[in-house]
Amino acid sequence: MATTTTTTTTPNAAQDTLALIGRLMIAFLFIPAGIGKLMGFGGTVGYITSAGLPLPEVAAAVAIVIELGLGIALLLGFKTRWTAIVMAIFTVVTALFFHKYWSAPEAMKMMQQINFNKNIAIAGGLLALAAFGPGRFSIDKR
Repeated sequence: MATTTTTTTTPNAAQDTLALIGRLMIAFLFIPAGIGKLMGFGGTVGYITSAGLPLPEVAAAVAIVIELGLGIALLLGFKTRWTAIVMAIFTVVTALFFHKYWSAPEAMKMMQQINFNKNIAIAGGLLALAAFGPGRFSIDKR
């Protein structure tokens, strides 16, 4: 009869530091984007309208809450796992609606595909934070 052994490892200072740096780098993308959407709300609504999404004012408000509000939560390491999951979903949805490289004009196809792929990679990083947590240097660990 085979037995399985599970081992748990305690994160070390390097892992905690890397988690903090990762949160900082991801927040660096979302927080300024949220501020830009808030300060240019009309333009944000227009851009969302041009993508054909319903309720563009509501969608803009949701984007601001996620990018700015949850971006700050991620930066501080507050409710990090849930925050990262919501932000990952938002990032994938954004890729699907705003970076449709498969239907873009030929001149825009490569740039849209790059942006789509970046969004997918960002979502992957967010899911890694959801899986492994924010590290010791966070509100969650205090």
